[in-house]
Amino acid sequence: MTPRSSRALGLGAALLLAAAPALRAQNAPAPDRRPTIAVLYFNNGAIGRAADFEALSKGIADLLITDLSANPNIRVVERDRLQQLLEEQDLSQTNRIDDATALRLGKVLGAHHIIKGGFVVDPKGRMRLDAHAVNVETTKVDYVETVSGKSDDVLDLISQLSTKLNQGLHLPELSAAPGPRDGAGSSDARPSDGAPSGASGGGKQVASSNIKGSPFQAVMLYSRALAAEDQGKTAEAVELYKKTLAVFPDNEKAKARLAKLEGGSE
Repeated sequence: MTPRSSRALGLGAALLLAAAPALRAQNAPAPDRRPTIAVLYFNNGAIGRAADFEALSKGIADLLITDLSANPNIRVVERDRLQQLLEEQDLSQTNRIDDATALRLGKVLGAHHIIKGGFVVDPKGRMRLDAHAVNVETTKVDYVETVSGKSDDVLDLISQLSTKLNQGLHLPELSAAPGPRDGAGSSDARPSDGAPSGASGGGKQVASSNIKGSPFQAVMLYSRALAAEDQGKTAEAVELYKKTLAVFPDNEKAKARLAKLEGGSE
């Protein structure tokens, strides 16, 4: 090889090395700038025998996450990621989280908005869901909403709340009509460092006619299953997920969680 050809090869290699960062930047995916929502567990305001409804705090939040995740133009933090963070922060046994702690959690989760809420169920079967959204950056309450109706319309109430929150927060609208909601809703804004990264999916509300029996009791069963799983009571959670699916067969989240628990126990 002549000195000239060696110099040419060296120059070519240097040019390739210099161009590599630009090529990597060009091929790197664009940053995901969709607004990110984190939903905290709802406060239990049930009237009479409130302890019987405590698990509903998690169930309502989880189903609201599913509904919000139907919008692919926003990101929603998974409930599992929230539960993991609460355990890390030694907050998993706390019934109520104050605004300062909620904002701190929102920052760790990489959320733009934190949704806090509460529910009331009375002995006559009436239900009210209250929610307010806090801007994590400004710390101001951006939006407040309430929906109410019969407790057996809980799924419809959650769907109404999801729609109103999406509109009230001026979030990007649903880009296309979603398919029938299966109770799953993929909202994978949950990497271990708390910075959301995934896309959201899902569908619209399951009709109450798809539930065998009382929709409220179906949601209660699912909520109790979530609570049992979070407490490490695997056998109890498995039994409750099976009971959930017996009356709520379209709940894909319950199917997935049951399969995971049964697979892990083999």
